[in-house]
Amino acid sequence: MSDTKIPAPYGSWASPITAESLTGAVVSIKEPGTDTDAIYWLEGRPAEKGRSTLIRLKDGVTTELTPNPFDVRTRAHEYGGGSWTARDGVVLVSNGTDGRIYRVSDDGPAPITAEGPWRFADLLIDPHHNRIIAVREDHTLDDIEAINTLVQLELDGPNEDGGQVIVSGTDFVASPALSPDGTMLSWLQWNHPNMPWDGCELWYSEVEEDGTLHNIHHVTGGLTESIVRPRWNNTLLPVFASDRTGWWQLYADRGANGIQPIMAPTEAEFAQPQWVFGMSTWDFTADGRVVCAWNTNGEWHLGRLDVAMTPIHEYDLPFTAISDVHVQQSTDTVIFLGASPTDLGGLVQLDLATGEWQYLRQASAERIDPDYISVPESISWTSEDGSTAYGFYYAPANRDFTGPDDELPPLIVESHGGPTSQTSSTLSLKRQFWTSRGFAILDVNYGGSTGYGRDYRNRLQGTWGIVDVDDCVTGAEYLVDQGLVDPARLAIRGGSAGGFTTLAALTTTQVFAVGVSYFGIGDLEAMARDTHKFESRYLDGLVGPYPEAKQTYIDRSAVHHVDRLEAAMLLLQGLEDKVVPPNQATMMAEAVRQKSLPVAHIEYEGEGHGFRQAATIQHSTLAELAFFARVFVFTPVDDIPAIDIANA
Repeated sequence: MSDTKIPAPYGSWASPITAESLTGAVVSIKEPGTDTDAIYWLEGRPAEKGRSTLIRLKDGVTTELTPNPFDVRTRAHEYGGGSWTARDGVVLVSNGTDGRIYRVSDDGPAPITAEGPWRFADLLIDPHHNRIIAVREDHTLDDIEAINTLVQLELDGPNEDGGQVIVSGTDFVASPALSPDGTMLSWLQWNHPNMPWDGCELWYSEVEEDGTLHNIHHVTGGLTESIVRPRWNNTLLPVFASDRTGWWQLYADRGANGIQPIMAPTEAEFAQPQWVFGMSTWDFTADGRVVCAWNTNGEWHLGRLDVAMTPIHEYDLPFTAISDVHVQQSTDTVIFLGASPTDLGGLVQLDLATGEWQYLRQASAERIDPDYISVPESISWTSEDGSTAYGFYYAPANRDFTGPDDELPPLIVESHGGPTSQTSSTLSLKRQFWTSRGFAILDVNYGGSTGYGRDYRNRLQGTWGIVDVDDCVTGAEYLVDQGLVDPARLAIRGGSAGGFTTLAALTTTQVFAVGVSYFGIGDLEAMARDTHKFESRYLDGLVGPYPEAKQTYIDRSAVHHVDRLEAAMLLLQGLEDKVVPPNQATMMAEAVRQKSLPVAHIEYEGEGHGFRQAATIQHSTLAELAFFARVFVFTPVDDIPAIDIANA
């Protein structure tokens, strides 16, 4: 390598991080968990039509338990999660293809529920009564929304009727948990229009010897208190996370002595919004202590504490993102998913006594030369309403190239999905694909994002399409004022809710020259009328009740304000998307086309809400590059696809 970098236009730099790298080099690892003598996790297989498969590590041997084409997934709440469980060697999985639960043995998966209009999640084995307790989403009646209940199922099948309902009467249920002796059951429940992070309730029930529930009662939580992950330790002490102080902290229910914190109050989050089933930021050790992860200023930490207000013992770890925390009590170790700004990370096992850790499965075996990696800087700025907004800034980085002296780099502003979600500083090959070609990136944790307390989340209540847009716009302007990016080449991109922010920014401001929407929401009214149950009333809080607030929906919907648009637009959409129907992108593309602005609309067969197939991920990325090259006028060295750009 020469000591002198080659000057070349931003966007045109050659990079070893290719579109193929985004799928071929990286293993998607999710939903890890433990049994007494084994560790399990799911691996995504983009090359196998995006399916997920269950992997077991036992006695040093790794085994794939669900061969192709089996797809371990649940479509409950559409986003899924909690799609498998294991206890004492019994392994259960949900099949994404037919929605049935299967019991896995050395002979492969065998169904234990009948075919039917059901989806199951949060699977829980009750060995005391030889049954399964699970969330069931019943789609029997097409003309009304699905019915969510807790059901019990026979562990050996056949469960022809889809199980026996044991908890019902609310719009949603989640997180069933049994005490170790099987005498107590806890769960969460909530009703429209709340989302679980707005407020939900914790309930208990005694479990009789015959398995029936007795003395069912509400414990805590409500319309404005969010409870997360109730669990019972070895002394039958219930512990859960609550945001009653404005931050998700850990509490214990001490019966007659009331609900008490198990830690000193701190401005940190010990839980995440429950977008999917089975999320875990903490777990119990064999002796009843807690191993927990927490988020401070966008970075995650891991530690151990007693349940008696003792200080947290933090482990010295190199990770800035930590999730899916599960203790294997038999070995006194904890597993979790960890990553950092320079390491894609993977599934980690930590010895709780020594603090030593090792990878059980890395997300990628490839090592990326650090000279091609842009390490993000955590930044903050003042937004339109005077609040502080947060994000991560990535400068262009490539060991071989530099930009011309008279040129500043183009900027891509990323708005994450959710919108009650969060971006992190961990290594993403998708971001590095752009920075290693000469783009700068601002990844925004706009108002409404998790990780900065309930007040910050509530900034978006009633203001979606305003606060998020303002935070993205002022973030871009801040970088322009710092002299870091080209004010004439600003782009904004996002998926789902981030796509909504992208489209809203393009039709309410003239800051961005181009926008890219992945399955984004262009018409809030259409979203309110035609989406799945979990999010069907989500907009009540973010925008207002519908149809009472119809005019607000119109005012915030980009499809009605294309007359204000001055930017080019790329729309990417899966045709099997049940969260944001494909007609949203079609309507938006046609409106932009009629405005005579450059627009490309690309649809992908077999893709839903979030692209999973390798060919789709690669093509959509290169299509973005081709679109940016046309608008920002540079020549990529990559072999980019020919895309149809109307009004080009």
